[in-house]
Parts: sequence; C-alpha cells; structure tokens
Amino acid sequence: MPTRSEDFEVPLADEPEPEAMPDAAADESEVEPPHPVNWNLLTSTDARFEWNELDGWVKWLRDTYGLGPTTLPPFWYRHWELVWELSALHLHWLCAYDPKQNGSAPLGWHRDFRDACVRLKQWTAECGTKLDRDRPTRITAWPGEPQPAPVEEVVILDRDADFAAFVDEDVARRRAAEDAFIAALVAA
Repeated sequence: MPTRSEDFEVPLADEPEPEAMPDAAADESEVEPPHPVNWNLLTSTDARFEWNELDGWVKWLRDTYGLGPTTLPPFWYRHWELVWELSALHLHWLCAYDPKQNGSAPLGWHRDFRDACVRLKQWTAECGTKLDRDRPTRITAWPGEPQPAPVEEVVILDRDADFAAFVDEDVARRRAAEDAFIAALVAA
C-alpha cells in the first residue's frame, strides 16, 4: 500500500515538445491576478467580458453543485443583489483555486460557499425571481420619495437569449454614457 505521494503512479498526458511549450515567464507577466469586479465602474467592453465570464462560471457552479432555482435562479443577472454575491463568490473561488494558493484555501471557499448559499436563497425569495418568470426586485419608497412603478412578472422562455439581450442592453447603456462623457470633454 503506498504511503507517500511519490509512491503513487500518476499517468501523465503526452507532454508537448519543448519548442511548442510557451515561455512561462512571458505568460505569468501577461496574466493578471483575479480582481474584484466593481459592476458600477465597468466600461462597455469590460462589462461584456465580465458578464460572460460570470455567466459561464455560474452555469458551472449550478451544474457542479446541483443548485436548484431557489438558491440559484436562472435570471440571477437581472437582480443586482445576486450579481454582487455571485461575483464575490466567483472571485473567492478563483483565488482559492489559484495554483499559488495555500492547500487549505479550497476548504475555506467551501465553508464560505455554504454561507453564500444561505444568502442566495434569502435574496432569491425576496427578489421574487422564479424558474420560468421574473420581475424586478421590489423597492420600498422611503418617506418623501416617489412611489416606484408597479412591478409585473414576465415569462421568459429562453434564458440564454434573454441573457444575451440583457448584456447587449447593459453594454449599450454603458457605451452611451461613455460617448456622452467624451462628447462633454470635447465640447468643453
């Protein structure tokens, strides 16, 4: 019975020829470490990238951990409370599984993941999103504020098409703000 790691035989994949291997030093200098995403400050280009990265990871998370729609609803991207939580959880996962990280970091991620699941369930219940329909998160007006418009549920038949349209709208909104900012600078 093997007792040390060097006693285990691990089959290795065919190694690439030395000339086909990229320069490790060049790769490390080009790769940025994981960083928090401030969704309020993203440019239109960065927003498209970050939305797609987060969506891919959230789909992986759902499939890997078998998360149901009461914890991880399909229309999470329409609710900022869920976006911020999932974005932070994604960053935490990236850092925990970084090859340079301490070996116990994944255990910390799993501990924090269970805590995040409790919050995700609570926010999902409060925002009212469901498996096949969604509505904006209800906002309560404080005294002296105008009453928010009534919210209505909308049935969404194709989640991926809705996500793509949502991202396109977000990117267009950000691009319009960027264009207006540049136009103001030019006019000044």
